[in-house]
Amino acid sequence: MLNIIPIPAFNDNYIWLLHNNLHAVVVDPGDAAPVIATLKKLKLKLAAILITHHHSDHIDGVAALLAHLASTNQAVPVYAPQYEKFPFKHSKLAEGDVVDLHEISQKFNIMWLPGHTLGHIAYVNDSYLFCGDTLFGAGCGRLFEGTPTQMLASLTRLKTLKPSTKVFCTHEYTAKNIAFALTIEPENKNLIDRKQQVTTLREQLTPSLPSTIELELKTNPFLRCTQPAIIKNSGATHTNELAVFTALRNLRNHY
Repeated sequence: MLNIIPIPAFNDNYIWLLHNNLHAVVVDPGDAAPVIATLKKLKLKLAAILITHHHSDHIDGVAALLAHLASTNQAVPVYAPQYEKFPFKHSKLAEGDVVDLHEISQKFNIMWLPGHTLGHIAYVNDSYLFCGDTLFGAGCGRLFEGTPTQMLASLTRLKTLKPSTKVFCTHEYTAKNIAFALTIEPENKNLIDRKQQVTTLREQLTPSLPSTIELELKTNPFLRCTQPAIIKNSGATHTNELAVFTALRNLRNHY
C-alpha cells in the first residue's frame, strides 16, 4: 500500500513523501532537515529523489540529503528535468520518459510542462500527478520564464488526465487562489463549496491538498477560460482562450 504524506517546509511548501512503510521517495526537497527527521521517525529508507524544476525552494535540500545518506553508505538516484541545470548529479528526464520506482511499486510518465520555468516537468501515472508549481489548487504558477502560450498549453495537457487523478502540487496557496477565483466567477457553486471545505481544513491545520483533476476542472479559473463569466470578468480585450488566460494571470499577479 502506498502512503503519500506532506512534509511542511518554509512558509507554505510541501515536500511530498511517498512510502510503503519500508522505502520512500521524496519530491522537491527544498529543505533536508524535515525530510531526514521524517525518514527517521517513520523508519524509512530513501529510494529516490524526484525534482520538477530548478527553483531553490525545490532543490536546496538535495545536497544535504545526499550527504546525509553518504554518511551511512547509502546512495540514491536523483531524477530531474534535462532541460535545466542542477548543482548535483542526476538522471536527466525528458518528455515521454518513464521512471520506474520499483521499491514503492510505482511508475511515472514524464510530462514536459514549460511555463513556470522553461524546463519544468511533472511526474504522472493513472493515479497521481506531482506537478510542482505548474498547477495549484484553484490556480497555476507564475510565469517566471515561460510565456502565457506555453503555460496554457501545459495546463491544457493536464486537463486531459483522468478526472480521478490526485493532484499533488507544492504550495499551500489554495485558500488565496479560491478568494481570487471568486472575484472572477462569484456564482460558481462548486467554488463556493470548495471555499468552505478549504476554510475548515486550514482552521484544523490540515493541508488543502491533494486535489483532483475533476475538482480543478470545476473550480480552477485557469482551466476554465472559455466560461462566459470568466471571459467577462477577466477584462480581456479579446475572448479567445489565450487572451483570457493572459488577462487572468496578470490579475492574479497583482491580487
